[in-house]
Amino acid sequence: MGWATAAIERLKLGEVVQIRPRGHSMRGKVDSGQLVTVSPDKDALASGDIVLCKVKGQQYLHLIKAINAQGRYLIGNNRGGTNGWIGLDQIFGRAIKVE
Repeated sequence: MGWATAAIERLKLGEVVQIRPRGHSMRGKVDSGQLVTVSPDKDALASGDIVLCKVKGQQYLHLIKAINAQGRYLIGNNRGGTNGWIGLDQIFGRAIKVE
């Protein structure tokens, strides 16, 4: 069970959720402790979108860095790091508001 498990379960049910992620990997886009509203809508995802996802068993609120021809998504932080490639089934929602 990770920091976002409850939010992910609600997103799977089609609910919009609010979370307060901690850490500095998204500084400049999402600061530690900011309130982030996440929608389960995954239509038309694009590079630069902030998504709640799971990469190699870890939960992240990170960026889509790239999308390949096979429909896989490269996830990474806002400091130049990458986490890895995932399928759409490992993306649970997109950030629609940061406050």
